[in-house]
Amino acid sequence: MHAFSHPSVKVMAAATLALLGAAVAASCLASAQGAALVGDACAPSPSSGCGAGLRCASCSPLPGTGPTVCSRTTPVDPKAHLGTGLPFNRYTWLTTHNSFAVVGTATRTGTPIIAPPNQEDTVTAQLKNGVRGLMLDAYDFQNDVWLCHSFSGKCYNFAAYQPAVDVLKETRAFLEANPSEVITIFVEDYASPGAVGRVLGRSGLSKYLFPVAKMPKEGGDWPLLKDMIAQNHRLLVFTSNKGKEASDGMAYQWDYVLETQYGNDGLVGGWCPKRAESRPMDSPKQSLLLMNFFSTNPSQIWACGNNSAPLVAKLKACFHASASRWPNFIAVDFYTRSKGGGAPLATDVANGHLQCGCDNIAHCKAGSAFGSCAMLSPSPSPSPSPSASPKLPPPPSPSPAAAAPPALSSS
Repeated sequence: MHAFSHPSVKVMAAATLALLGAAVAASCLASAQGAALVGDACAPSPSSGCGAGLRCASCSPLPGTGPTVCSRTTPVDPKAHLGTGLPFNRYTWLTTHNSFAVVGTATRTGTPIIAPPNQEDTVTAQLKNGVRGLMLDAYDFQNDVWLCHSFSGKCYNFAAYQPAVDVLKETRAFLEANPSEVITIFVEDYASPGAVGRVLGRSGLSKYLFPVAKMPKEGGDWPLLKDMIAQNHRLLVFTSNKGKEASDGMAYQWDYVLETQYGNDGLVGGWCPKRAESRPMDSPKQSLLLMNFFSTNPSQIWACGNNSAPLVAKLKACFHASASRWPNFIAVDFYTRSKGGGAPLATDVANGHLQCGCDNIAHCKAGSAFGSCAMLSPSPSPSPSPSASPKLPPPPSPSPAAAAPPALSSS
C-alpha cells in the first residue's frame, strides 16, 4: 500500500518544464505587483509580501516551525482567461478530497472528533479560492444525512463532521453570489435511497442541478460552459450508488466519469491505475476524468511535498493511461499546501493543454489558434508509444517522488 517507484526521466523532465513555465509566468505577475514570488522565502504575517493568490506557510502543520515560502492557493480562472465558449469537458477544476473534513471542526455530537481531517479551511473558503469540485461522504446518522469518515461502513460520533445540509447551503450561497460559476459534487453515497436527494432539496440546490437526462452519453462532449451558465445548470452531482439515479435524481458517477485510484496506491510514480469501480482509463465512453492524488491517511506534511512536482508528473502519466486526455478534476488533500505552485499549478497545466495546447493556461493567448502560446513554445502533446506508455511495475520500491504515511485501518 505504501511502496513506490521513481517516475521515468521523460515524465519528470516534462513536469520540470511545466514548473519552469509556471515560475516564469508567476515571476512576471509578481514582479509587476512588486510582490514576493512563488517559492520565495517569506515571514508568516499579514505583511508577508506574498502576492495575490499566495500564502506564506511551511510544510509543517505546527505554527512557527519549518522554513516558510510563498505558495499558491488559487488557480488561474479559465473563464476569465479564455472565456466560456468550450465544452465543459475542456476545462480542469481544482477539487478537494473530503471537502467537509476541516482541521479544528468543533464537535456537533458532544463526542470529540478523532477522525483525521483532509482540509484546512471551510467549503466557503475553498470555493472562494477557486475550488470547483467537492468530494463528500454521505451517511445516514441521527435521522439525517451527515458527512462522515466511516469505520466498517458506519458513521460514529467520533467521525461525524457535520450534517450534509450545512455544506450544501454553503454551496448554494456561493452559487447565488457568483452567477457565472459551476460546481461539481462527487458523493460517496452510503445514505438510504432518497436521503441525499431530499437534502439537496432542503438546501435550495435543486434549481441549479444539471439534469441527468441531458448528460452526454457514450463519451460525447458536454454542453458549452456558457450554455450551462445561461440555463442555470450550474451544479453537477454524481453519486457512487447506481440506484440513486432513480431515487435521488443524481447521475451514477462511473457512467460519465473515469476515476484514478485513490490513496497510497494512486501515488505510485510513472503509472495511473483506475479506481476499482471506474471503467478502464482508456474507455472512450466517459468524457470526464477525475484524477486523485492523496495518501490513504491524510497528512499535511506529506501533502505539502506530494502537491508539488509529483502531482504535475502524475498528470503526464495519466495522460498516457487515459487515451491522451488531461484530467477535468484534480483531487487533493490540503490543497493550499505545497512547496510553491502546488495543486493550483497542476490545474493550470491541465487547463493549458486542454484549452490551447500550451504547458500552462497562463501562456494561452485569447483568440489565437490552438498551440499558439504567449511565453514558452508549446510542447506537443505526447502520443502513447511502447517506450513512453506507463507500465505496471513489479512490486515498486520506495521513492521520494511521491510518498505517503503508513496506512491505518480507517477509511
